[in-house]
Amino acid sequence: MFISETKFTVRYAETDQMGIVHHSNYPVWFEAARTGFFKKLGFPYSKIEGEGILLPLTDIKCCFKNPARYEDEIEIRVKVIKLTCVRIMFFYEVYNDLDKNLIATGETAHAWTDKSLKPLNLEKRLPGLYEVLKRVVF
Repeated sequence: MFISETKFTVRYAETDQMGIVHHSNYPVWFEAARTGFFKKLGFPYSKIEGEGILLPLTDIKCCFKNPARYEDEIEIRVKVIKLTCVRIMFFYEVYNDLDKNLIATGETAHAWTDKSLKPLNLEKRLPGLYEVLKRVVF
């Protein structure tokens, strides 16, 4: 089982007039966590894309529990919860790193495609990555 953690500080530009992180930032944070996840697995996005493989988003969900504010220290945990040869789904937990309060949870679903966005079979196209991912699915 593999959970990747990404940490950062909330920037002023990510907050709204109420001083709370705007909801539009969470997909960006999920992407940053997912990018770190692949890098820690030894398959950075640039390497995957260099093989002609893309990972477009097909679905996203976010549930907000507590507000995040300017200068909060944030930790995002990501894990793979579903994997097939043509799809992958991630689950995210966003925490305040100081008090460990849960801020949000989320899920993203993606398809493995070629550069023309035609679905492809990851197990056949990049078997090393597929085998590593199979070992980390929760």
